[in-house]
Amino acid sequence: KGSDRTSKPCLAGWRNFSCSCYLLSESSASWDAARKDCRDRGADLVVIDSAEEQTFLSTITTNETWIGLNDKEQEGTWKWVDGTPLTLTYWGISQPNNGGEQDCVYVTTGEGRFWNDYWCSTSHQWICENTPN
Repeated sequence: KGSDRTSKPCLAGWRNFSCSCYLLSESSASWDAARKDCRDRGADLVVIDSAEEQTFLSTITTNETWIGLNDKEQEGTWKWVDGTPLTLTYWGISQPNNGGEQDCVYVTTGEGRFWNDYWCSTSHQWICENTPN
C-alpha cells in the first residue's frame, strides 16, 4: 500500500504539514539549546514563511514557543536560521521592542499566536522543522 505516498513520511512524533515535518519539544530551554536540539535531530528551528504555516503552528502550540528567528548578528536585522530575510511577519503590538537585548523570537500564547522578541537565555518550548528529501 505504501507506494501511493508522494513524499517520505515524518518520523514518529513529528507532525506533517505542507512537505515539512514539525516537532514540538516536550521540555523548555534557551533559544541556543533549542536550536542545538533541532540540529541534533537533523532539523532546525522552524522558519515560518506562509500564513498557512503560521496558522498550523497555532494549532500545535499551547505555550510560548521559540521559532527560528533572531537579530543576534545585527540589531534590528531579523533573520531566519536558514539565512532568509524576514518578509512575512506576525509581530505582536509594539513588538519587536528589543527590551534590553531581546534578540530571539517566540510565538505567544494569545489568539493569533503573535511573535515577541525576548532574551535568548529564557526557557521556552520550541518547534523543530525538517524537510524530508
